Amino acid sequence: MRDAAAHDGRHTAQGHRGRGHGEHDPHEDPTRFWERLYGESAVWSGRVNASLAAVAEAWEPGRSLDLGCGEGGDVLWLAERGWRASGVDLSETAVARARAAAAERGLTARFIAADLGEWIAHPEQHDAAGSFDLVTASFLQSPVELPRERILRAAAGLVAPRGRLVVISHAAPPAWASDHPGPFPSPQSERELLALDPERWELAAELRSREATAPDGTPASLTDTVLVARRRG
Repeated sequence: MRDAAAHDGRHTAQGHRGRGHGEHDPHEDPTRFWERLYGESAVWSGRVNASLAAVAEAWEPGRSLDLGCGEGGDVLWLAERGWRASGVDLSETAVARARAAAAERGLTARFIAADLGEWIAHPEQHDAAGSFDLVTASFLQSPVELPRERILRAAAGLVAPRGRLVVISHAAPPAWASDHPGPFPSPQSERELLALDPERWELAAELRSREATAPDGTPASLTDTVLVARRRG
């Protein structure tokens, strides 16, 4: 899954079908909602999230996990750079597209279709137990109910010593999705949500601007909240 209201240069205009977030039932089952969205058409272009690329480009490859990976753009980018990359998403359709893209590019990235809230509590049931050198969660902002706080706090527990947790979120709605209800995390609110022990973690959180493309094809600028936490060890 990826928040479908804001383009980052990867989302297709068809993915909107003219719908705003205000038209969704916030109590709808999240798996059903995201499966329906991905079932309409390809949602992302397959390119890496620019904010992730900016922070992770120079990092030494290791074992990585992307939570809410969607059609796999970030996972595939990491795999191309030598990471032993895995991704988890609610949507079977999104995961099938990610697997097909990996096969087409000759990559060994691994994708799992599972309920994120349940999976994060028992990753060993999906043969994904153990620690990761990098755990990412990009735009884990859903118009339907999702246990985001519980997922992100549990994600920190999957990070190996000297590994990193990267959380990237929309800091504000794009001009073309003014009805987006949020939330829009700030650097401070993300710090407070994760409540990481400073004796165990080195933490940096900031706002980052990036270029994007609006649904009508015009250039735009978006602002992300980017949190990078490195586990001491």
